[in-house]
Amino acid sequence: MSQFSKRICLAITGASGAPYGLRLLECLIAANCQIYLLTSNAGERVLEIEEGIKVPTEAKEKQAFFTQQYQAKPNQIQCFGRDDWMAAVASGSNAPDAMIVCPCSGGTLSAIACGASNNLIERAADVMIKERKQLIIVPREMPLSSIHLENMLKLSQIGVTVMPASPGFYHKPQSINDLIDFVVARILDHLKISQNMMPKWGA
Repeated sequence: MSQFSKRICLAITGASGAPYGLRLLECLIAANCQIYLLTSNAGERVLEIEEGIKVPTEAKEKQAFFTQQYQAKPNQIQCFGRDDWMAAVASGSNAPDAMIVCPCSGGTLSAIACGASNNLIERAADVMIKERKQLIIVPREMPLSSIHLENMLKLSQIGVTVMPASPGFYHKPQSINDLIDFVVARILDHLKISQNMMPKWGA
């Protein structure tokens, strides 16, 4: 029996919004999930620009880096190369419970919508769709073009949850972290992972 509560794939791609992905990673670790962490080249560049994080190139070094950075349990975070077709997330026979692309770039959105599967992030998302498993994408783009909207509609119509990184203000946020937590809390709600960052409406 697994020591982890859920198996979650988290992909961080090249849209602005790296703090959302990192905060979600932190919360998934705290919830005792096993995380398959995938990062695109552009996603790693955004991590460096927005958070000052220089992600190692090799998968094993990347895994050790994030494990130490977030004080995760041994093997709680697993990282893979972009073309590692032997990774668990590349096959429906061992697909995770859910996958979140946070943030989701317009290019990744397009690739997922057309089933491109040119790298492990795209293939992992394709697996979730074909296996009828939970896939959440978190676009962070404005304004949205008709192409973006068409791709989101296409994915929504086949069961993908589209959650734009659009924080609310009714909870009276006092800091940027409060805005980040609003979005991450809603993602956790959809994953059915308990969170106390954001009270339920009317509670």
